[in-house]
Amino acid sequence: MKPLSRPMFTAVAALFAMIMIATRFNHFGDALHLPDASMALFFLGGIYLRKHLAFLCFVILAVLVDGYSVSYAGVSDFCITMAYSFLPLAYAVLWYSGRLLAPRYNGSPASHVLVFAGLLVSATLSYAVSNGAFYWLGGRYTDPNMAQYLQRFAQWAPLFVRAAAAYVLAAQVVQALIFRFARRAAADVTAQA
Repeated sequence: MKPLSRPMFTAVAALFAMIMIATRFNHFGDALHLPDASMALFFLGGIYLRKHLAFLCFVILAVLVDGYSVSYAGVSDFCITMAYSFLPLAYAVLWYSGRLLAPRYNGSPASHVLVFAGLLVSATLSYAVSNGAFYWLGGRYTDPNMAQYLQRFAQWAPLFVRAAAAYVLAAQVVQALIFRFARRAAADVTAQA
């Protein structure tokens, strides 16, 4: 996939920021709220936005939303421990995996499968970084051990990966429709010329 033009980059970055702000308060969602889209947005940011500075801006946005949600919106600070400092690394796994796959994402069915598979792998690795840091370094478990960690990982990782996969799948459908309509419009213009 070619890099976005400046106006398109700005529009996509703004859309991603709005989605992050709107969804970051609830990890799993409920009847009134969508699940947190952060993992998907970092992966998609790597594909569409790619720039290192954009990655840094989205990390800062995530921290600001978390700070606001804990300080003013009544969200629990249970997850805010020294392990929170590992979130940029977890998000980097997603962003730079997306960035690595971006040149291969050309709209073909094979490229959609490759990107979706890349998301599943990188989201699992990203969750392992963030959850592993929280479990082993967060100070919330009195007697951490590998068996308990693996059990908790197996319990929670699918929920986070599934939410990210749903958002990325939706983005792939939207992109496929946009590409299809753009090709059709281009063919109509060519036929009229």
